[in-house]
Amino acid sequence: MTQSPAVRVTGPSGAVRLGERAARTLVSEFARRNDPKAGLLVGATPESAVLAAAIEALLPGDRLTVVPAEGAAAAALREHVTAQGRWVADRVRVVDTLAEADAAAVVVVAEPFTGTADEARVAIDGLAKYLAEGAVLSVAAPLFRTGGADGELDRQGVLHGVRTDLVLRNTPPVRVHHLRFTPAPVALAASLSPAYRPSSVPLTRGMHIDSNGVAAAGITLGLAALARAARPKSKLWLLPALAAAPVAAFFRDPERDVPEDPSAVVASADGQVLSVQRLQDERFGDGEWLRIAVFLSVLDVHVNRAPVAGKVVDYFVADGGFVNAMKPDAEHNVAAYTVLDTDHGTVVVAQRTGLIARRIVQRAPVGSLLARGERFGLIRFGSRTDVYLPADAADPLVGPGDKVVGGATVIARWR
Repeated sequence: MTQSPAVRVTGPSGAVRLGERAARTLVSEFARRNDPKAGLLVGATPESAVLAAAIEALLPGDRLTVVPAEGAAAAALREHVTAQGRWVADRVRVVDTLAEADAAAVVVVAEPFTGTADEARVAIDGLAKYLAEGAVLSVAAPLFRTGGADGELDRQGVLHGVRTDLVLRNTPPVRVHHLRFTPAPVALAASLSPAYRPSSVPLTRGMHIDSNGVAAAGITLGLAALARAARPKSKLWLLPALAAAPVAAFFRDPERDVPEDPSAVVASADGQVLSVQRLQDERFGDGEWLRIAVFLSVLDVHVNRAPVAGKVVDYFVADGGFVNAMKPDAEHNVAAYTVLDTDHGTVVVAQRTGLIARRIVQRAPVGSLLARGERFGLIRFGSRTDVYLPADAADPLVGPGDKVVGGATVIARWR
C-alpha cells in the first residue's frame, strides 16, 4: 500500500499534534477560494482537526479527496465522513492510497513534517505531481527543529512560497508553509476571500490584536516585573505596567466588512486623506498615476490591507528620512512598496514611516495572491499609506480631509 508521504518523528519525543488553530491555518488556502475547486487532504484520521477544518471549509461546488494516514483505516474514515451527513458525503471522497487521487488546486498534509531535510524533500517531490497548475501545497513543521524538515520548507518557501504562518498556540508551536511551484493566474485573486492569518489574535468576535501587539504588551509587562523585583519599594514599575494596555491597543486589528463590488478600490489603512493627486512615477511604469495618500495617527488602526485583489509581483524598500508623516517632505521617508498585478493594471501600495514610526511589517511575499481587503502588513506608530492606481482606469471617491476605514471605505472605483 502507498502510504502518506508525511515525515514522522523517529525520536522519543512522540508525535507532533496539530490543534484547531494550526488546522485552520493549514486549510486556509482551501477555505479562502470561493470558486468551485478540488482539494486533496493527505494523512488524515477520523480524529484529525485538519480533516474537521477542511470539511467546515467546503462550499457547494467543492470536491475533497482524503488519503488516510499511515496506520489509519480507509473504512473508518469513510464511516466518519458518512456520519457527517449527506451534504458532506457527496463532496468528500476517501481513497485507500495516494495513487488513487487526482491533481488538486490545494493539497494539504494533515500530519506535520518532523524528519530530516532529505525526508521533507522526498515528501514534497512525491506530492508535487498532485498539484494542478498554480496550486498550493500547505504543510506544517515544528518551530524549534531547525535544519530539518522546517529548514527545507523554508528553502522551498524562498523559491516558490506563498507565505509562512507562525502558530504559537499549538503544542509544540509550528510554522505552516504554503508553497506554490507554478505561477498562479492574476484573475484567481478576484475569487479569493481574505486569508485566515494566525498573526491576528482574536479577543472578541469583532476585535483582534496583531501578534506584534501581544509581543509588545508582553515586553512592557516583563519590564514591570523586573522593575518591581529590582526595586520593590518603588512605584516605577507601574509605568510599564500601565503602558501595556495602550501599547496592545495600538496593534488592534478589527474585523472589517469588505465591499463585494468588483469595481471598488478600498482604503489600505485607517486614517485621514492627506492628498489625492495625479503624478508620474517611472519606478512603476509609464503613464500617469492617481495617488491617494492617507495619514495614520497613533490613535488609528495600523494594520494595512490590500486595496484591490491582485498578485504581488514586486516588493522593494526605498531609503529615506523620518519626517512627520503629515508633512509634504514625508514623501521622501523610508518606504516599502508592494506592487500588485491586477485585472485593471498595476497597483502599488506604499507603506511610509513617520516621525515616530520606524518599523514596517510586510507579510505578502512576491508570487502571493491578495484578496481585496486582506491584511498584508502594518506600520508601527504614526505613519502614512499611499495607494497608486492607473490614472486612466480609476476615479477617486474621496478628497483631502476625509476619514477612511481600511478594508471598508471605497476610495476609488474602476471605470
